[in-house]
Amino acid sequence: MRAVRFHAFGDLPVTEEISAPACPADGAVVRVRATGVCRSDWHAWQGHDDSVGLPHVPGHEFAGIIEQVGPEVTRFRAGQRVTAPFILACGRCAQCREGAPQVCPNQRQPGFDLQGSWAELVAVPSADTNLVELPDDLDLAVAAGLGCRVGTAFHAVHVQARVQEGERVAVLGCGGVGLAVAMIARAAGAEVYAVDVSEAALAAATELGATAVPAGEDVAARLRDLTGGGVEVAVDALGSTATARAGIESLRPRGRHVQVGLLLGDDTDPALPMGRVIAQELVILGSHGLGAAEYPALLADVASGRLDLARTIGSVIAFEELPAALEGMGHARATAGMTVATIP
Repeated sequence: MRAVRFHAFGDLPVTEEISAPACPADGAVVRVRATGVCRSDWHAWQGHDDSVGLPHVPGHEFAGIIEQVGPEVTRFRAGQRVTAPFILACGRCAQCREGAPQVCPNQRQPGFDLQGSWAELVAVPSADTNLVELPDDLDLAVAAGLGCRVGTAFHAVHVQARVQEGERVAVLGCGGVGLAVAMIARAAGAEVYAVDVSEAALAAATELGATAVPAGEDVAARLRDLTGGGVEVAVDALGSTATARAGIESLRPRGRHVQVGLLLGDDTDPALPMGRVIAQELVILGSHGLGAAEYPALLADVASGRLDLARTIGSVIAFEELPAALEGMGHARATAGMTVATIP
């Protein structure tokens, strides 16, 4: 099968023929029709994640059609249109039994410790736990973002931040995740303030109903001024020391900061304003993906029209363009939103 693979961290990936993945007894092999390009893929390529082995196929956001299921699978069959969360849970541990598979201690992740979805076929273990059937009328290029960016944003807004109608939400970083956070928070009735260095990203967020706030050293103070004392919720959708600090400093007393963007490389252990956290009784929350059981609520919002996921897609590219798209993740964005590659 064709796959995009890199053989050394930082070396440009190449398109090559590799062996098709074996089907796990409890899993499935999915023929990938669409796959996303995410900043997490860039981090993996740069060697920021020690779970990644070489040579490696990136990609953890995908949608496609089941090619094969293992003998232990009971809920799925070949030919179904599916996606999966980027966190593939075991389905057996205490966290999975409690309904929190996104923090499963036995989790696997395509594009990280597993070979990813930048290939014609991808293997999904524990298929009955992890696969999500997609409606026939949902475009697979749109559905690719459900596994990471849109799903992660939905969990961050509704489960972790518990955003309420009328609250003010600051979104720091308006790439694929940030734009999805903005859309989902707006659909929940929140007033959204979008922060980014990119004019294109700010314009995309404005089209979703957010108020654009250009990034800068004083952005937290500007957010507090704009909102008369600070926002109730801040979401760092980028992942850097600067955005994490700004999110916390933009909060009103007893506000909630949700850290979605990965803090890796030089930002692994950021200096955060913990004195402010204590004095103002602020809450800092992590948010990591979306459990498969949360998908029905997300898909219901899509079906009802409350969420128009096509508006979070910035560009659709060919499979052969994936290496260049990955390299481009290290530079300022020329376009806003999610990049999706389609595979005929």
